[in-house]
Amino acid sequence: MRTNYMMTVDDVMNKLGVKRSKAYSILKQLNDELAKEGYVAVRGKIPRPYWETKFYGCSQRAV
Repeated sequence: MRTNYMMTVDDVMNKLGVKRSKAYSILKQLNDELAKEGYVAVRGKIPRPYWETKFYGCSQRAV
């Protein structure tokens, strides 16, 4: 099974059990962090490896 490198708002909603507006808020916060570190951030998406460093127990291996 192939996993996408980028997580979308739907992925965040499913992983955390939050509503769409909260998921977008979380994505914005993480993208702002990436931008501060000098990375190009894609609006509405987050790289899965970065996500896994921020949320304990949400890695693909743990699911």
